[in-house]
Amino acid sequence: MERRAFLGTLTSGLLAAPLAVEAQQAARVPRIGVVLTLYSSAADDAPQALSTGLRSLGYIEGQNIAIDWRSAEGNYDRLPTIVADLLRLKADVLVVDVTRAARAAMQATKTIPIVITVAADPVRDGLVSSLSHPGGNVTGHSILLPDIGPGCVLEVPM
Repeated sequence: MERRAFLGTLTSGLLAAPLAVEAQQAARVPRIGVVLTLYSSAADDAPQALSTGLRSLGYIEGQNIAIDWRSAEGNYDRLPTIVADLLRLKADVLVVDVTRAARAAMQATKTIPIVITVAADPVRDGLVSSLSHPGGNVTGHSILLPDIGPGCVLEVPM
């Protein structure tokens, strides 16, 4: 399976359970705030994989789920502003694509779930307490680059 499609489907699965509970608790449409740093728009491959994965679980953007896409366009200094904007829109969950975006989200909220699509070493980077018991409001994927070497990808749910 292509890496982007795999990450999109897996991220969608992580998002499905909290969104289903939220949808049952209220009549409003669940809202996902997506912070892109490595991609310029929702039309790129990885963001499309997220939409496709959600669609496979029955979540259709604009019908029963809202997705607010934001891009830092390579400017990491914009991340705190982007996260604050998504929180103002009342995002139920934040999806971030890299560690720096996760840190910006963690500084902005301790309660809204944060799903990171890929982190090299989330424990070393201070995103989670441990892989087996992450604690806090951050979850996602780790590729454990320092431990398994270059070019290898190991999916470890946090």
